[in-house]
Amino acid sequence: MKIIILGAGEVGGNLAQNLTHEAGDITVVDTNSDRLRELQDRFDIRTVRGMASHPDVMRQAGAEDADMLIAVTNSDEINMVACQIAHTVFHTPTKIARIRTTAYVQEEYAGIFQSEAMPVDYIVNPEQIVTHDIRRLIDNPGALQVMDFADGQVQLVGIKAYYGGPLVDQELKYLRQHMPMVDTRVAAIFRQNRPIIPRGDTIIEADDEVFFIAATTDIQAVMSELRQTERPNRRLIIAGGGHIGRGLASTVEQKYGTRIIERSRERCYELSEVLNRTIVLAGDASDRDLLIEENIEETDVFCAVTNDDEANIMSSMLAKSLGARKVITLINNPAYVDLIEGSEIDIVINPQQATLGSILQHIRRGDVVKVHSLRRGAAEAIEAIAHGDHRSSKVVGKRLDEIDLPPGTNIGAIVRGTQVIIAHDDVLVEPDDHVILFLVDKSRIPEVEKLFQAPLSFF
Repeated sequence: MKIIILGAGEVGGNLAQNLTHEAGDITVVDTNSDRLRELQDRFDIRTVRGMASHPDVMRQAGAEDADMLIAVTNSDEINMVACQIAHTVFHTPTKIARIRTTAYVQEEYAGIFQSEAMPVDYIVNPEQIVTHDIRRLIDNPGALQVMDFADGQVQLVGIKAYYGGPLVDQELKYLRQHMPMVDTRVAAIFRQNRPIIPRGDTIIEADDEVFFIAATTDIQAVMSELRQTERPNRRLIIAGGGHIGRGLASTVEQKYGTRIIERSRERCYELSEVLNRTIVLAGDASDRDLLIEENIEETDVFCAVTNDDEANIMSSMLAKSLGARKVITLINNPAYVDLIEGSEIDIVINPQQATLGSILQHIRRGDVVKVHSLRRGAAEAIEAIAHGDHRSSKVVGKRLDEIDLPPGTNIGAIVRGTQVIIAHDDVLVEPDDHVILFLVDKSRIPEVEKLFQAPLSFF
């Protein structure tokens, strides 16, 4: 597959790194020659210096025979124009654009992104993705990561096992005895950053990172068995009133007591006009006196979502030291993620990793409808649809224990219409089943794709 990436920033660079393993021909376009040189030194890619939306630059990048264009520059308008030119001039089959401005993606203006208007096939909005991810973490106290599949019918949740928990030092086969009324499956375990493929005799240890899958309605019951029951969240403080802070406040203010701390007084006035129940505070989230005055010790979740990594880290660590029960920190720089892992910060959100999955689902071969990148891109959870019949498909008509899965790959659940079926060896795959898989080794993805490639007769 030949892919052109427009924009060599954090998102574009992260995409280039991941897609070098996915596609054979990657070209990155940007005006920053230093950044392009850095990427070219690190990865096996082509680079072109120039304005991403200019037709001559796109032609130089190979747009005439490209399979996909991914426009992730810092300008929504450049991304949109680039897709328009790719469609009109080069007839590029698939066009993906990062659109950050909320006004463009409102439902009432959905007609903008049609082939006869602005031909963008898929829109990626990092702020919406991050906001959605944080909201799920707030709604599920104790979770490290929450991933939706099959239109929200199934969730894959990562948690940390704690000392004295009911399942610590127990074999996984006893999971059913602890929860006879709930069906769930442990998809993977990470112990000291190393993956462990779960089997019936696998023993969960304290501090293990456990990923389990269950119907969304059963998630809370499973979490209460695997770790201490945490009281529901009631009080939130959001540091930063930008796109993410505003979006997060608007989605949670009806359910939780919410405060936003924002430095810019002008932005505070804007926020106060669009938010209904959120208390808007003008100030610095790293101001110790301000946090104490706002009763930080009674705060359930402190979310630092400014566009400054250092400010997010410092305000989060201060909030935690002053008694905030949990801190969620937005960090763009991957080097900082490595540095603070295991520190006082509970959960780190990396926008590039969050965005990656929504782009990868359009690149995967086979009928893959959802991709979640986790463990900083080392592992992946995917939702694939089984097509064909027992003669033409490698999965349809087979029991799960008969499917030749690559090493390090687990089937966690199957969704059949509105029915959620947790994976067990005797479950039979039927046509149009949505199969949810967990891969601890991304190098095995091509083998999984082949299993779910639709037969030619399907078309």
